[in-house]
Amino acid sequence: MALRKIKVEDKEFEIHYDIVNPNKQKNIIFLHGWGSNKEIMKVFSENFKDFRHIYIDMPGFGKSPNPYVLTTKDYAKIIDEFLKELNIKKDIIVGHSFGGKVATLLQPELLVLLASAGIVMPKPFSVRVKIKTYKFFKNIGLSKFRKFFVSNDAKGISENMYETFKRVVDEDFSDVFANYNGKVLIFGGKEDTAVPPEAVKKQGELFNSKVIMLSGNHYFFFNSPSIEGARKNRGIVETKVKEKYEFK
Repeated sequence: MALRKIKVEDKEFEIHYDIVNPNKQKNIIFLHGWGSNKEIMKVFSENFKDFRHIYIDMPGFGKSPNPYVLTTKDYAKIIDEFLKELNIKKDIIVGHSFGGKVATLLQPELLVLLASAGIVMPKPFSVRVKIKTYKFFKNIGLSKFRKFFVSNDAKGISENMYETFKRVVDEDFSDVFANYNGKVLIFGGKEDTAVPPEAVKKQGELFNSKVIMLSGNHYFFFNSPSIEGARKNRGIVETKVKEKYEFK
């Protein structure tokens, strides 16, 4: 594991990362989702043998600390500066969930979305009730009960990361997706409840691109529906990426 210190708009960041196949010429960059880290994305290390892999812990995740309140655009600026300092060209960026939004803003030569966030879906009734209940407690000065109402993605994190989470969780990226002009591949999990198939299909409409639905949940490339099934899904992702990128 390597460390790179960078500065973006008077803010300093320590970015932890790993590089696989360092002698290859073409780059494939992997960005994890919210609450995740580069280790999950490293399941792709057995794929894409002809590419140099760059696995990054984004600020606030994995080994990369973050003392600031950030937006998705901030994350894109940070990763962009990181790549510039390492002289890494954005040939292909693979983004999972939250990482898909960051990847889109980075404008790579080929954008690969794995169950990307960015489409706002109606919240279930139970979630709407929970939000209203928390707001009631907050209005009467009982915000200390927040821990009983926050989602699993926001539990156990620092205050600044919770504020960051609130900024990014319900972002509507419809306009960003619709205005993207580069090459794109869109993958989704057929049993995903975090980014359901209808959200993935909506992305396809906005990007004017076909979507590829694979068996499994939000982590269809990692361990869903099984270890063997996930391995097969990664193989499909690799094949489609190479076809789209026209790698020789």
